[in-house]
Amino acid sequence: MKRLAFMVRSQRANTPLGLPRALWALLLGNFVIGTGVMVVPGTLNDISTSLGVSVPQAGMLITAGAILMGLSAPVMATLVAGWDRRRLLVGSLLWYGVLLAACALAPDYGALLPLRVLAMVAPAVFTPQAAASVGLMVPSERRGQAITFVFLGWSVASVMGMPLSAWVGGTLGWRWAFGGVAAGALVCGWWLWRVMPDGIRPAALSRQDWGKVLGSAPLALVMVVTLLSAFGQFTLFSYLAPYMKQVLSVEATTLSLMFLWFGVFGLMGNVTLTRHIDQLGAPRAVLLTLGLMALTQLLWPLGTSVWAMGLVVVPWALGCFSANSAQQARLVGLSPQLAPATVALNTSAMYAGQALGAALGGWMIDAGQMLNLHWVSLVLLLVAMGASVWAAHRAANQQKQ
Repeated sequence: MKRLAFMVRSQRANTPLGLPRALWALLLGNFVIGTGVMVVPGTLNDISTSLGVSVPQAGMLITAGAILMGLSAPVMATLVAGWDRRRLLVGSLLWYGVLLAACALAPDYGALLPLRVLAMVAPAVFTPQAAASVGLMVPSERRGQAITFVFLGWSVASVMGMPLSAWVGGTLGWRWAFGGVAAGALVCGWWLWRVMPDGIRPAALSRQDWGKVLGSAPLALVMVVTLLSAFGQFTLFSYLAPYMKQVLSVEATTLSLMFLWFGVFGLMGNVTLTRHIDQLGAPRAVLLTLGLMALTQLLWPLGTSVWAMGLVVVPWALGCFSANSAQQARLVGLSPQLAPATVALNTSAMYAGQALGAALGGWMIDAGQMLNLHWVSLVLLLVAMGASVWAAHRAANQQKQ
């Protein structure tokens, strides 16, 4: 009877597009989560200046937070397996809001670093558990579309959140940018509580389930693709703000407009993917998006002015956020029943790649190699493309057996 009541409520809560209204709140949640993750790259210059630390040291906020997210995502997936997802997701947003508000009030870098790391527990919980919840809220034939729809929140964060953070950080200071994300998290938590139905509990994961995930070559290879993709991107992406300032002499307003430009095409890429992924197939979509990002790294030396750089980053933007959406849909499609585990591990792979990229990029900047960051990104993205082809081949062979 409880299941029937949930289904009735879900049908009444459907939008004209046929998707539950709660998916809009999950989309907004990913927007807030994504903005909070990207607020550091957007305000890196002001953090470095106002707290009196070097750019690579400020970049440790990205590295340390990503390490925490990567390690905690699978652990949290196990610990919260039996929790009602309405309470879990709302609670993670409240945690995010409170900790980011504390970050905004941090007196110095020594206080900011641990607060930022603790705040990153929320992305480790929200993003994978929101994706896993979608699988229980829509029919299987619309699962790919629904998951990529929810992940549009990250693309919208790149369009609005990151550019706005960069502008606020450059004009009012990074503390205001952090405070704005904190307020957004609290508002989103309130809305999600109102529209998310009770009773959404993905099946608890047993040791056997984790064994199936870790013992599956196709699933493991897909997550390797995620790690390599994030590693390649964040070697350069983490330091776009100081790169633009040093090489192209951009100021805060121009930087925010560049991030806005990047985000617009990121949103376009994700919207296009959402419409066509079920017809194109997730493996082909992943390969296409990785190829677009690699193209930008290849053309990077041509970005000798703001206008030229604006053109060069378009392929990267088109593939950047849509690649992760396709990866999530790919994992859920390979094994829907293992989605809570695979999506959590994929999130860990993404954040591990971010940590590696930010660390490597910071080391290269210290070594005076800022102008060569894109070549490292290119190599890693090409390797990710090879791993993606291999994963698709292994999955096809497994289906034939």
